[in-house]
Amino acid sequence: MNLLRKILFPFALLYGFITSMRNFLFDKGILKSTSFNVPVIAVGNLSVGGTGKTPQIEYLIRLLSDKYKVATLSRGYKRKSEGFVLADQNSNAEILGDEPFQFYQKFPNVQVAVDANRTNGITQLFSQKEKPQVVLLDDAYQHRKVKAGYYILLTSYDDLYADDFMLPTGNLRESRSGADRANIVVVTKCPKHLSEEKQAEIRLKLKLSCSQQIFFTFIDYDTVIYGKSEKIMVEEIKSESKLLLAGIAKPKPFFDYLKNENDECLTFPDHHHFSDTDLDAIQNKANGRKIITTEKDYVRLKDSKLVSQLYYLPIQSTFINHQQNFDVSILEYIKLNS
Repeated sequence: MNLLRKILFPFALLYGFITSMRNFLFDKGILKSTSFNVPVIAVGNLSVGGTGKTPQIEYLIRLLSDKYKVATLSRGYKRKSEGFVLADQNSNAEILGDEPFQFYQKFPNVQVAVDANRTNGITQLFSQKEKPQVVLLDDAYQHRKVKAGYYILLTSYDDLYADDFMLPTGNLRESRSGADRANIVVVTKCPKHLSEEKQAEIRLKLKLSCSQQIFFTFIDYDTVIYGKSEKIMVEEIKSESKLLLAGIAKPKPFFDYLKNENDECLTFPDHHHFSDTDLDAIQNKANGRKIITTEKDYVRLKDSKLVSQLYYLPIQSTFINHQQNFDVSILEYIKLNS
């Protein structure tokens, strides 16, 4: 695969040229962006998948939802519906996509919507009886037809955009210069005790301007796994033989956190829709054991035949330091633009 990616290097140069021209046209106002008169925060990345957008959106929801009427707007990747959909009691993962449905299940006081056309999606949200005061755009860093008021760019500690290259040779959706649009850069999935010296080294490597803020977070796992009607402490389950199941972009940390030598790990593609054949294979593989999965996978599997032996492990994004500075920056932006 690495050899193939090197062979495709000329296509990466072409793709980089096309995306750079597109950004240039938006920057110069030749291609039009739509602005809105309420705070709009876009969360995204330069690379494809696996940077921790979902826990970052959830962090913002927790920060803001007690103070403001918050709406999330996602594309709804791999959903079976089309156009604008506002989540309600009839929604499921197939209608909304797994991540938006997870938001809807966890935060009932937040409006959760999906629309590939973000301009239309925001317009539709403002046509509702309950109008949001803040809109969180999920995975919308490259969606430049909407001009967000604030941009949060995520990059993984072990896969920094500064070390990457354009698709298909690398994993970048646009050139590294796209980071210039960010108000805040969050380095995600860091070691829990990352030193201040290493943090300063990464800031220099990313070549951020003096006006851009940088923060460092790690994935904080819950101490409890949750089933349909049961909770079990993680320490109790770690020594038990079980099946670990993940359909996410980078499942290794999840597996490493839970597994012991008697466990089996089963991996599916990110956002995978589980067929009846898949469910049979998982059930056979589990052979009566508990099945522990990610929260994102659980929302797709919780109504399946696996439910009696199915559990999930929640995660959240936790700041290594300077969390208060991050919170203040977000709240000040919203206060000034409300």
